[in-house]
Amino acid sequence: MRHTNLFSLLVRCGLFAVCMLSVSTAQAQWATVDWTIAETLLAIDAPVSSVAQQSDYHQWVGEPQIPDSATDMGLRAQPNLELLAQVPPEQTLISPMFAGLTPRLERIAPVTSFSLYSPGTDTWQEMQTLTRELGELTERQPQAEQLIEETQTLMTTLRESRPLSQSEITPLLMVQFMDARHVRVFGENSLYNAVLEQLDLPNAWDQATNAWGFSLVGIEALARYPEATLVIIDPLPIGVEEQLANSGLWQQLPSVRHDRIVRLPPVWSFGALPSAQRFARELFAALSAGSPAQVTDSTVN
Repeated sequence: MRHTNLFSLLVRCGLFAVCMLSVSTAQAQWATVDWTIAETLLAIDAPVSSVAQQSDYHQWVGEPQIPDSATDMGLRAQPNLELLAQVPPEQTLISPMFAGLTPRLERIAPVTSFSLYSPGTDTWQEMQTLTRELGELTERQPQAEQLIEETQTLMTTLRESRPLSQSEITPLLMVQFMDARHVRVFGENSLYNAVLEQLDLPNAWDQATNAWGFSLVGIEALARYPEATLVIIDPLPIGVEEQLANSGLWQQLPSVRHDRIVRLPPVWSFGALPSAQRFARELFAALSAGSPAQVTDSTVN
């Protein structure tokens, strides 16, 4: 009888430990200063306690939406450590860009860094790797695999339902305005280019790009691609639309003169699979709305 009672006690203790571990895991919260990590965590339904610079996240990334329960820890490069310490996360997640914050963030919670857009790597595969790593960390592996599968299915569906043949599609120049005279043009190693490859769409930009997949050039450089369709990704800096409307240089670009312009809502250019999905949908919708392109704003063209 004594052995039986001892065995029962051990079983109950073991079950209690398992239950406590499950509760601990369920309540684990993750904080991040990096929007790419944030959008991926939200897409796999991982509990997020804090995200930096939320108003700008909503302007530049848009989706997935940050829940109201997540606090805003302030600037990405200068997070509010006092606010973060009020409800310490299980871990704070960063990318190498924010490595300098590690000593300060570690005073509050362990810090883990995740890489993306590494030189010499396949961007599409790297986005999937990041998704799986975050899924494993947060115990959301099924959701991570589902996100990967849904993204690949979306790309296949859009590619196969494209209304134009390969010969009818003009090469695309994907740009974001820095000011009225300068743009980022996205090519190799960028999210936008990775999506184009998945959709089997041509990228006109054939110049070298940096580790983030873009070249910073004057708008006159766009004139070297007279057959291209310009894909302008918002947001535009304040005042740029008005300046372009009065810019002779802009008005004389072949793509502008021939109304080959597509304007898209904001899509995080340094994002992962959620941004890839959003860019693919927005680009496909815009290209399908008109041939060869949909001109969306007369002040820009």
